[in-house]
Amino acid sequence: MSPRRSSVNEEMRRRSRERIMRATAELVDRQGYAGTTLADIAARAGLARGLVSYYFSGKRLLLQSAVHREMHLHLAAALDRLPVAASADDRLACAVDAILGFALEHPRLMRSHLALILDPDTGGFVQDPEQQQLGALLQEVLRLRGSADPAADHAVLRSSLMGGCMGVLLPGAETPLVPIRADLFARYGLAWELGSPPRPRPPGGPRNRGQVSPPR
Repeated sequence: MSPRRSSVNEEMRRRSRERIMRATAELVDRQGYAGTTLADIAARAGLARGLVSYYFSGKRLLLQSAVHREMHLHLAAALDRLPVAASADDRLACAVDAILGFALEHPRLMRSHLALILDPDTGGFVQDPEQQQLGALLQEVLRLRGSADPAADHAVLRSSLMGGCMGVLLPGAETPLVPIRADLFARYGLAWELGSPPRPRPPGGPRNRGQVSPPR
């Protein structure tokens, strides 16, 4: 029997990693980070426990990769639903709404993710392949908006989005979505009616497109 081609092996590895990440996101979303073990994840993914450790060096890194993947898929789907002729402002508004919407749809998952990033004892932020794919989407949105340095502007946007997610998810002190979104839209000079605006409008009515110049 001839050995499998390297391309076949690579595809099998890719699918296994995706199954592990998908299982991790589903379990943590449902039962929390502390309540999810690597054995649980392996069983959910239908793979041997050893394969989980083979692909990921620990539960913390696995969760970060899993959340980055889910956010990437969620954002990509939202951008794909836009008309081909959508403007750069439309795309950025869509991206902001998609990330904030993901946080609100999966609060337990995102709280676990943010807690690990902010805990200095766990190693902080990880730029894994899934995070890089998410970042590439956001950088392309910024590039279309005229950014001269999409990588640098992405770092600022990423920080703003993480802050927004923390605002709507902070246990016991959650800020409503409307002011969080209004602040982000104002920072980038986005009209309130773009994207998927929640109700009610922010105090003072909709933000004007030219109210604040977007960072460059």
